[in-house]
This record gives sequence, C-alpha cells and structure tokens, in this order.
Amino acid sequence: MDKIEIKLEPVDNSRLLNLCGPLNNNIKDIESRFDVEINHRGNLFYFVGIKKNITIASRAIKDLYQKAENNDISQLMLKEYLDQPNILKEKKSIFKDSNENYNSFNFKNYRIKIENSSQKIFYNSILKDDLVFSIGAAGSGKTFLAIGAALHCYELNLIKKIVLVRPAVEAGENLGFLPGDLSQKIDPYLRPMYDALNTIMGSQELNKMIDHNIIEVAPLAYMRGRTLNNSFIILDEAQNSTKEQMKMFLTRLGKNSKSVITGDITQIDLPNAFSGLVHALPIISDIQGVSVCKFKDNDVMRHPLVKKIIKAYEN
Repeated sequence: MDKIEIKLEPVDNSRLLNLCGPLNNNIKDIESRFDVEINHRGNLFYFVGIKKNITIASRAIKDLYQKAENNDISQLMLKEYLDQPNILKEKKSIFKDSNENYNSFNFKNYRIKIENSSQKIFYNSILKDDLVFSIGAAGSGKTFLAIGAALHCYELNLIKKIVLVRPAVEAGENLGFLPGDLSQKIDPYLRPMYDALNTIMGSQELNKMIDHNIIEVAPLAYMRGRTLNNSFIILDEAQNSTKEQMKMFLTRLGKNSKSVITGDITQIDLPNAFSGLVHALPIISDIQGVSVCKFKDNDVMRHPLVKKIIKAYEN
C-alpha cells in the first residue's frame, strides 16, 4: 500500500465543509469510488491505497476543492462527477459546472441533449438546488429536460420515486363532459407527460416502472396531505395552479427530494383565480437553495412557425 499527503490551499473552512459534506458523506463516496482510504485534519488530507488510485483520488479532491468555492457539492453533483467514464484516465478537470461546454446526459441508452444556454442553466440549477422554477414559452424543452433529469437521478440511485404532477385545468374545455370515470377523464390531460416518458424509455419499461410505483403521474389535487421523501417531483403547467395549490405543492417536499416547477405565464387557463405560479415567484426568488430559470422565445424548439406565432401574439 502507498501513502500520500496533500494540503488544500487556500485554507477555507466553508469550502472544506462543502467538499466533505454532512458527516463526511462526500469523502466516503470518493473513498468507495477509488477504493482508497482518506483521512483529513483540517486542510491536510492523507490517502492510503494503490498508487494509481490514490493519485487519481487526490487529484479529484483538489479539483472538487477548487470548485467548492463557487459550487455547492451536492449529492447529485458529486455522483455526476464520480460517474464520468473517463475519470480514471482524464488528467484535466471534468467537473460539470456552468462554465463547461457539455451537451448531454443519459438515461440508460437514451441520450438527452442540452440544446442551448438556457437549457444548460436549467440543468445546472437542477444539479445544484433542490427547488427549481422553470419559466418560459411552450416548446422550449422545460418539461422534457426535467423528466430526463429525474430519470437520470433515479438511474444514479439518488432517488427512489418520480412524481409527475399537473393541475387539472382545461384549456377552455370541461372535463365533466368527457366519457368515463375520473381516471379516464384525467388521463388525456396527463398524456403530454406520458409522451415524454415514452420517448426516453419506451412503453414497456414505462409500464413496468408505473406498476412498481417508481413513476407516478397524478393531478395536483391528489398531492394534498402527502410528504414526498426520496423523490424527484415535477409540477408541469404550474401557471394553472391557484395560490393555495402552489403553497400546498411547495410544502410537500420531503427529505432527500428535489422538485422542479415548470410553466408559461402567458398561457394561464384559470377562469376566476390568480395564478399560483405568478404569485409564488416574487416570494421564493430570494430564498437560498431555490433557482428560477427563464426561457426566451428563441429557445423554442418546435416548428419554426411556433416562434413566429408566439412573437405575433406578444405584439
């Protein structure tokens, strides 16, 4: 067994705490990934193991310490870093932060592309914070990217359940006139979320995950009274939630969970109520650990006519 010692500089206790994580959990994950033993006293770190492993592990610690100055080393972000396929041979930093030019992430064999700077900011925010608002025009990839990130988190074993939620408000129509029971009436309204899931994984695997209660798709009204632990929760079309529903949803967040709220405040279908999304944005904007990401008209990725239609309505 070989041993090396490194000193992290400059000395910064807040960065050290960020690097090590609660109860040294980040250090334990690094030990497990590189099969080394790591002990530290302040900014002095001692490594024991095979020479190649401790060389890579010490390089990773130095890299993470530098990034800890401006990035929260969350559990998801550390997993992303440690699961890079080239981490055992790449000498330069491979830490994913807002300054790097990476373009995709995966769920199994499906590659989810990050198409533009707005999507990159959105994905970075999901890595960094546990509550993320995504506001912008229809067709900018907000929902698809959020669902892809949720599946990616599940594959990394960071969460145990994915909950996809929509407020059951119709665009000028009445669900009461549709045939069938409540479930059959609501199912077509939730179809866009099923479409995104089908695109990424296929119907067979999707049905299996739904049957095992790993993925749940439900109306917003069904969330009342629940506490969602170890979950990735997405509220889609949030502009159609009321103030009361939004507060109710935001307080469902449990331990080791993330939540993403997406919406387009130019397409509010509420007949006689104030949008909970519009109401919430100024309230939560200054809370640490909450991100608000905004998509612009030129981020729309649907048919080129869609951008022109959106601009025409704005004018």
